[in-house]
Amino acid sequence: MPKVPNYILYAIPVFFLLIGVELLVARLMKRDLYRLNDAITNLSCGIASQVMGLLVRGSLVMVYLYLHEHYRLLTLAADQWWVWVLCFVGVDFFYYWFHRYAHEISLMWGGHIVHHQSEEYNLTVALRQGSFQGFTSWVFYLPLAIIGFDPMVFLVVGQFQTLYQFWIHTRLIGKMWGWIEYIFNTPSHHRVHHGINPQYIDKNHGGTLIIWDRMFGTFQEEEEEVVYGVTKPLASWNPIWANFDYLLDMARLIVRCRNPLDMLRVLYKGPGWRPPYLGGPQTPQPITTQQFHKYDVPIPDGLGHYVLAQYVVVILGASAYLALAGELRKAYDGWQEAAWIFGLAALVLLAIANLGGLLAGKSWSPMMEVVRLGLMVASGTILAWGASLFWLTPALGGAWLLLSMVWLSKFRGNLAAGQMKVASS
Repeated sequence: MPKVPNYILYAIPVFFLLIGVELLVARLMKRDLYRLNDAITNLSCGIASQVMGLLVRGSLVMVYLYLHEHYRLLTLAADQWWVWVLCFVGVDFFYYWFHRYAHEISLMWGGHIVHHQSEEYNLTVALRQGSFQGFTSWVFYLPLAIIGFDPMVFLVVGQFQTLYQFWIHTRLIGKMWGWIEYIFNTPSHHRVHHGINPQYIDKNHGGTLIIWDRMFGTFQEEEEEVVYGVTKPLASWNPIWANFDYLLDMARLIVRCRNPLDMLRVLYKGPGWRPPYLGGPQTPQPITTQQFHKYDVPIPDGLGHYVLAQYVVVILGASAYLALAGELRKAYDGWQEAAWIFGLAALVLLAIANLGGLLAGKSWSPMMEVVRLGLMVASGTILAWGASLFWLTPALGGAWLLLSMVWLSKFRGNLAAGQMKVASS
């Protein structure tokens, strides 16, 4: 099978360009669509998901290849245009069922909930993905291998089906022409999907096409104003915690169950299910935008600027890591390869978690920031060892570390004294 380009990785600059355009248009229209802390957390969840995806995607490809080679019913050639069209329809169909079950089965919801935790709705939400979602989603696409769709066709089509869903995460586009709204997933349809208004919950699961929802009874028109988020707010800017919060809630509920069958039901029943002796199933309560209070932690502007500056560096580093992970495999053998791949992944996760801590005003975050910056400089120096102009890496890294420590020291008193409190907006 020929190597398939990572089109999603190539699209990252376009994502950020469109995010900038949306932010500019929103400012010109005097609409508050963005908050720095929320947007950075959204992007951090996306980075964590991509890092974890390096492991999951390999499993999907290997299983898909095996099934296609040994059990395919047809041989659908990649040089036929209609094969690509049929594969796109097939990917979108099986995505609908994955997405629907990700809302209706509690264990799967634990991997998908991250995408819904943001209490805003803008293009950064499209990039907010759960790190564990890929462990269940890939199974749904295996029938395409048995039908006979070429692995290369499937992998390319899957990426473009994902890319389509980026633009529908916006409030700036209202309802579109009737035929588009009837066939395709649109911003209006997807706003409904992200709502916690009772009539909006578990509706509009389609990826590119909304016809699946119309066919299988999960379609809902956008009517009243959407309230975004999840019924139990995350109340955190930590992207790592975002992936574990619901899973830990499930674990606590399982411990309280009185018999193994109820323990199992916690996993496969819908979110909110409880046995009768623990209060029975919970149902969402009516909510309006006026009643809903968004989680927020006010911080000094200078600290927000510090986090933003560091975040630009982290994004560049994470993008380089994702793009060059394959080169690391070539450069090192055995345990060295694994150590670098997992070590750099851990450093990326530490960075986004600690910047979330700074946004939340955590007292431990300044010290961890110094540790994190030191590890970044050390890792970069080791990776650059022996290269021409090697000395530039520790020199520039050391200067950035010193500048960062001086900048951050201005807010050490605020963080240590716990002056930053949770606020509602």
